[in-house]
Amino acid sequence: MQQKHREREREMAKKVGDDGIALDFQVGDEAVEIINVKRSFLFDLLPCPLLVFSPTTQGSYPVLLFFHGFMLQPNSYKSLLLHISSHQYIIVAPQFSPMASQSREVKNARKIVEWLSTNNLDSVLPEKVFPDLQKVAVSGHSSGGKTAFALALGYGGSSTSNATQLEPGLKISALLGIDPVAGSSTSCLCSPNILQFIPYSFDQSIPVAVIGGGLSNQRALGMCPPGAPNGVNHAEFFNESKPPCYYFLAKDYGHLDMLDDGTASLSRWMMKSGKGSTDTMRRTVGGLFVAFLKAYLEGQADDLINIVESPNIRAPITLDPVISIEE
Repeated sequence: MQQKHREREREMAKKVGDDGIALDFQVGDEAVEIINVKRSFLFDLLPCPLLVFSPTTQGSYPVLLFFHGFMLQPNSYKSLLLHISSHQYIIVAPQFSPMASQSREVKNARKIVEWLSTNNLDSVLPEKVFPDLQKVAVSGHSSGGKTAFALALGYGGSSTSNATQLEPGLKISALLGIDPVAGSSTSCLCSPNILQFIPYSFDQSIPVAVIGGGLSNQRALGMCPPGAPNGVNHAEFFNESKPPCYYFLAKDYGHLDMLDDGTASLSRWMMKSGKGSTDTMRRTVGGLFVAFLKAYLEGQADDLINIVESPNIRAPITLDPVISIEE
């Protein structure tokens, strides 16, 4: 018994830093290349430009789709996405038009999945780097979080049946939302309307992680509407998710605190922000992504379990509450 305990301690020492914080919350060792992919006659299926983050070491890597929030762009999340990619993930981040409706965004997201399913991504990646299309996750922030949920639930196509099998050979295996929001209130929802306000009502069979901002439901300056109002925010998305599902609330941070400093200045001015380090918030969100993806794309669940069991020790900020509901 003591031998097993010592082995467990040695294994844990490999997964945490000197401060006890999980290594997932630190930038990984993989060098990352950022690639701009523009629409062209070679990529006529692409509905919009892409920002791709790719490992550079020879190999095959899981793929994460990431959808930005309203009036934002992928560059606003560069530090966050670099963090995730440095742990050996390929990230595809579309740049949607600010004029597009959310219904159009969901349809365009579906077209990007079609583009991925025909192996187009291979041609833009570094030499001898390949996407593992058997390990695909979708994610997004704010309205982009809702786009990720809508895509995983089968919206944007002709049918919502068999939702996670979007195209032949491309199956979504995990879903993550950062402060997802479905509208300005329960009576003003953006189309497509995916919320039913019934627990466990999402028709999804894949694992879900929802990361919320504890200040995102508050007004800024006493007058600006909250970025993620009560009733249509992270809490409701989690409530409607079927197990296995996870919920992490960044208690002292706001709706845009994971963006790069110096980006989206007007939007930041209109949103309630926390007083803590935004770099630490980005590290936290990035680390939660990495732990969740390792668990459900690669079968390495130890980091996620340790964070859920001891968030006050393993995470760099206060996560309260942390909830996990297993199958």
